[in-house]
Amino acid sequence: MRALLLVVALVLVGCGETSAPAPSRSRAPSKRAVEAPRVEVPPLPPSTYPAPPRLVAIGDVHGDVDALRSALRAAGAIDDADRWSGGALWIVQVGDLLDRGDTEDEVLALVSRLEREADAAGGRFVALHGNHELMNVQGDFRYVTPDGLDDFARYASEAPPGAARSRIPARMLGRAVAFAPGGPIARALAARNTIAIVGDTVFVHGGLAPSQLERGVDAINRDVRAFLLGEAPLPRALAGEESPVWHRAFALGDDAETCATLARTLEGLGVARMVIGHTVQDEGIGSACEGRVWRIDVGLSRHYGGPIEVLEIEGDTIEVLRGTR
Repeated sequence: MRALLLVVALVLVGCGETSAPAPSRSRAPSKRAVEAPRVEVPPLPPSTYPAPPRLVAIGDVHGDVDALRSALRAAGAIDDADRWSGGALWIVQVGDLLDRGDTEDEVLALVSRLEREADAAGGRFVALHGNHELMNVQGDFRYVTPDGLDDFARYASEAPPGAARSRIPARMLGRAVAFAPGGPIARALAARNTIAIVGDTVFVHGGLAPSQLERGVDAINRDVRAFLLGEAPLPRALAGEESPVWHRAFALGDDAETCATLARTLEGLGVARMVIGHTVQDEGIGSACEGRVWRIDVGLSRHYGGPIEVLEIEGDTIEVLRGTR
């Protein structure tokens, strides 16, 4: 199975490393072999926003729509009919909506609808990219469940005939078309950022290392968008260990060196704290470096079986909210 997945990645993308932790493999840049219908993509939203009166951050969802619903209800964002009820509330979800779970299509549909409903009500739903979003666009389906392949099978009919199509296992073809750079799901993802600064907090999936600051938050967001649209390869700086979607140091360390590195990033951005996901916290949401980083990946999904916890920020008051499944 893994060998077949690598075939998909090589055939569809050929545009850089899948991730720093994955086994290294050479890929020469190539055109995307599977074409798909184009959908209109709105401009990228701003990277920086003023602080709202109330904001709730949600960690990794991993294809579990029931866990997402529970987290949103804990935040006071949706009612029993899954409609936006948060008014002017802001939600920031720090990526990894995809993989490991069987209801990815429902997760994507719910988030897309709530983005619209929140905006209409005077609030906002900010969904960011995690490493698993980018992995799927790179054709890396190692963490996709069988249901996750079947749920996108309808896109298979849009793949043109030819050698590239014949090399992709039939069950993977629909997902490959949907998520390939420039494909319909990848283009929908391209309307979202990778990093967002809201008030005095920077939100990012893995972490933002000082080495990324020279490029800048706006440029990183544009680089990822160009990759998703099939306009450019993903820069190597965004695929290595210090990539904003792969970085783990701030999720694991609380030592002087880690905290000093974190401080350089925060000072460079002019913010007070960083909120991250990506690395499951066995003891629930917690902070490090005297509250300058908050770790909110608690393993919400059924795959991990973690608690329902979200992070509320109201001015200088930060609180962990807990819900039930």
